[in-house]
Amino acid sequence: MFELIDKNIGKNIQLTPKELELFHSLLQVKKFKKKQFLLQAGEVCHFTGFITKGCIKNYIIDKKGNEFIMYFAIEDWWVGDITSFFEQKPGTLFVETIEDTELLMFDHTGYQRLINEVPKFERHFRILIQRAMHTLQLRFFHTLASPAEERYLEFLQKYPHIVQRVPQQLIASYIGVTPEFLSKIRHKLAKRKE
Repeated sequence: MFELIDKNIGKNIQLTPKELELFHSLLQVKKFKKKQFLLQAGEVCHFTGFITKGCIKNYIIDKKGNEFIMYFAIEDWWVGDITSFFEQKPGTLFVETIEDTELLMFDHTGYQRLINEVPKFERHFRILIQRAMHTLQLRFFHTLASPAEERYLEFLQKYPHIVQRVPQQLIASYIGVTPEFLSKIRHKLAKRKE
């Protein structure tokens, strides 16, 4: 049950059997149905979760009610609202399942205990946060500086496993175009392949 998460953590830190035992004791297995919220804007994020099965979207909604997807997360990815979790203040993100999803989760109290008793976990979470910041920074840059077609091609290349799992309108939201415009891009690309 813990093999995937142990492998994920093992990329950044090495744990003793006793440290792993403590970590496992803090985890809870939680299952969510498709289109179920784990978190909504305005709530405090009390968890961090590791996806063992399923697909999740993190997004914001603007004043007009438009959804803007920040990122998708699948198996072997961590999910939550980083800022809200660490500051324990209301967040701005919605976290919602796209598929039936299973997570290994721990709460803020468990996180504090883990950091206090196994300080090397701070390194693991620092690396995760650095990667998230790097990814979001690149995403922001590409959204501002790249044409829509290029953003779509980059998405296909970077996330081939996600493309088959999420509806077209969510991909459109992620790359910052309307579903109709994405259809035009796809049609144009298909014609080039002929």
